[in-house]
Amino acid sequence: MRNGTSHLFVPGPTNIPDAVRRAMNVPMQDMRAPDFPDLVLPLFADLKGVFRTDNGSIFLFPGSGTGAWEAAISNTLNRGDRVLMSRFGQFSHLWADMAGRLGLDVECLDVEWGEGVPVEEYRRRLDADKNRRIKAVFVTHNETATGVTSDVAAVRAALDDTGHKALLFVDGVSSIASIEFRMDDWGVDLAVTGSQKGLMLPAGLGILAVSPKALEAHASSTIERCYFSFEDMKAPSETGYFPYTPPTQLLLGLRASLDLIFAEGLDAVIARHHRLAEGVRRGVHAWGLNLCATEKKWWSDTVSAIVVPEDVDARQVIANGYSKYRTSFGAGLSKVAGRVFRIGHLGDLNEVMCLSALAAAEMSLRDAGAKIEAGSGVAAAQEWYRSQIGLAAPNLQERAA
Repeated sequence: MRNGTSHLFVPGPTNIPDAVRRAMNVPMQDMRAPDFPDLVLPLFADLKGVFRTDNGSIFLFPGSGTGAWEAAISNTLNRGDRVLMSRFGQFSHLWADMAGRLGLDVECLDVEWGEGVPVEEYRRRLDADKNRRIKAVFVTHNETATGVTSDVAAVRAALDDTGHKALLFVDGVSSIASIEFRMDDWGVDLAVTGSQKGLMLPAGLGILAVSPKALEAHASSTIERCYFSFEDMKAPSETGYFPYTPPTQLLLGLRASLDLIFAEGLDAVIARHHRLAEGVRRGVHAWGLNLCATEKKWWSDTVSAIVVPEDVDARQVIANGYSKYRTSFGAGLSKVAGRVFRIGHLGDLNEVMCLSALAAAEMSLRDAGAKIEAGSGVAAAQEWYRSQIGLAAPNLQERAA
């Protein structure tokens, strides 16, 4: 008999709060009912708050973040358009691959896995593009495979400093609703996320925020699209009815998820993710191990990719966690397979949950042959968390009194 619960510390799908699960556990509903817009229309308004945009439009596709990637490209660009991209992990690689398969002329910069978007090289290439052949610049805000976060605002500054008018695309699948993201302030034209990360839902919704400038580009875009057409998906944000069958249970869950985020406060959610991530990082460093992210400026607040010792196979660490300790860690992908394992620390998560992730990782590492001191990572994280939340305890006691 297996008592208790299994533990999920992959960087998506993330843990689903009980309130969200309960919201989805309802009988099927009529998607053409007269009160259906009462559910749908506020979702579009509140998602704008998550993206921090007043000017953008929200498109909500039954699908995934990958589907929203395709929607962003196919609705705003044309075959043969040159785009500037960079590749430094499995997901930035897949985005560049998609762009090529959709007929774009991809100018792709290969960067060491563990670094992020090469802003200065972007700036140089944009400045050299005197004929303005580059129609879009792509940024993977958080590379989930390597635990690297890039500076979107700096890319916007590079565009502005060079007077370049290219569209700015951002993959925010593992950053939005978890890491600071400001669509309007940073001049982002198309921002993509999915339901299964910071929004704490099952996979199944691809969410896209689109600027007025991107909608202007849509008017002259000729790439074929059908399911992902902006024309078809304009209606839900205006009428509350979808052009095809919507995943109603996910919409109900999204309502509950957004309520939780706004009850905590988006700024507080972002601060919590940083606090939890820093505890995990201190635990990793107490083991004497390094992150895949090569510098502090790249460290991600949603996922830590941990480089194992040379004589340890990260795949065995992951297998130990799953089979012995009922704990799932993220695998190293592609170039870093066997070299890293990942602890996802985003979504519905708190300090003690992160401590359990570190405890399971310590045992799994030691079982795989890593020479680390038992309890060292947990202790380091404990001290960090105590220093961060200790001042709140008297206030809680005062309220209780």
